[in-house]
Amino acid sequence: MKKGKLLALLLVALIFSCNTEDDTTDPIESVNSVKSSTNSTFGNILTDSNGMSLYFFSKDVNGNSECVNGCIAAWPVFYSEDPTLDNDLAASDFGVLTREDGEKQTTYKGWPLYYFANDSAAGDTNGDGAGDNWFIAKPDYSLMYAQADILNVSTFYMTNATGRTIYLFGNDTKDDNNFTQEDFSNNGAWPVISLDINLIPSILDINDFGTIDVFGTTQVTYKGWPLYYFGNDVERGDANGVSGVWPIVNVDTAPAL
Repeated sequence: MKKGKLLALLLVALIFSCNTEDDTTDPIESVNSVKSSTNSTFGNILTDSNGMSLYFFSKDVNGNSECVNGCIAAWPVFYSEDPTLDNDLAASDFGVLTREDGEKQTTYKGWPLYYFANDSAAGDTNGDGAGDNWFIAKPDYSLMYAQADILNVSTFYMTNATGRTIYLFGNDTKDDNNFTQEDFSNNGAWPVISLDINLIPSILDINDFGTIDVFGTTQVTYKGWPLYYFGNDVERGDANGVSGVWPIVNVDTAPAL
């Protein structure tokens, strides 16, 4: 009788052991709601969990969505309530805005994120360059291309990745900064730009950019023009420094002489 009970206990233990092994299968790998995906044309781009491309709109330079009404049919908003991110993306770069229509939208470095309705498959980037103001969303742009009303005129202009306006000084000459003092005492008014220019929106040509040395500080140039910020630009998209001698910079800027 004791032998029978022992055999029964061994059988139960064997069954339990088999069931335990069956239950320890590898877990299904979770997919992040925002991914940094590799694209053969653009390098790293932002996509949703299914690999569908996301976009920036140049008119959103002030951080609000200017794509309203019929625009949304072609450029649906992207929103993830509590986004999970690939390891090379920083949560601090993401935010949420409430649009004029009451809907919420995810932002990256202050730029609202969109889909393009004519992208039908993962990896499609058909919306890049549309209207000269829709660009594939990349996590690592050096510069962005903006569009806003400046002095009551709709204007395209360059900003840094977070929407700070870029200027040139009309009294500079090709690859020569004629403004900045040797002791940088006036740099607070018009700071020189010292970005690493390597990844830019497709409307810009990397060959138009260069660098110069300004009293030991590297300054970025565009078409030979040394580039500056304006110290009194406080908010995203501000262009408070625009004047005849301090214009904004865009693809129509003539080369410096």
